[in-house]
Amino acid sequence: MLTPNRDTVLCMSLAGRPGTFGVRFHNYLYGQLQLNFYYKACTTKDLPAAIGGLRALGVRGCGVSMPFKEDCIALVDEMDASAAAIESVNTIVNTDGHLKAYNTDYMAIRQLLDQHAVDPQTRFALRGSGGMAKAVASALRDAGFAHGLIIARNQGAGQKLAQACGYRWASELGDERPQMLVNVTPIGMSGGPQVDDLAFERGAIETADRVFDVVALPAQTPMIKLAQHLGKPVITGLEVIAIQALEQFVLYTGVRPTDAQIQAATEYARG
Repeated sequence: MLTPNRDTVLCMSLAGRPGTFGVRFHNYLYGQLQLNFYYKACTTKDLPAAIGGLRALGVRGCGVSMPFKEDCIALVDEMDASAAAIESVNTIVNTDGHLKAYNTDYMAIRQLLDQHAVDPQTRFALRGSGGMAKAVASALRDAGFAHGLIIARNQGAGQKLAQACGYRWASELGDERPQMLVNVTPIGMSGGPQVDDLAFERGAIETADRVFDVVALPAQTPMIKLAQHLGKPVITGLEVIAIQALEQFVLYTGVRPTDAQIQAATEYARG
């Protein structure tokens, strides 16, 4: 990494529970590519002041995580189509004081569905109704997945998301046994109250053809571990976070690293 100086370009992230993946991923690549950038993870109890600070201090880019993905919409100047279509933001780019919002989570999900060759005819259930759930459900819809069930205890948010994407809603999975299970909640997340819990009941995981968990820390959540033990194909949150971080990196710097550099940065960021 270059020694920071007065010309160093600052990038950052805002999250309710800041992690280290983005810090390590971005700073590793800045060093490898000799870019005079520095990345810092932060949290805030005053989101308007924090977003105003991006503009006032010339912070180039900001990653946005739970619980700020929707609340920051009113605080930016422009919404890219990737964010406007799903009303959820995970990236802000500052160009001379003009703040434009993107959603690289959506981009990552679309890429992963293609990379894993998931058949759009697959019947799926998605647990969650927040900002990330919007990105995942919208990516599934736009990739041609027509047979979906949104599982959310928050009936208002769950029904709204289901209606927006043309899916069904239920408060619990019940007797449904979809081919793909998608977790877009904090269940299984390190440091959370449900770190040891399965996002779906064991019977549903046993009968599913594929499991997709967006939780990145740990990379092997209880649901992913069980699915792998059962020999099921999986898509992990580590894959999601690596791609979305890469797309953020490109937006901030205008530079796209090589595949080898991306792989090295991902391994380094895992610690």
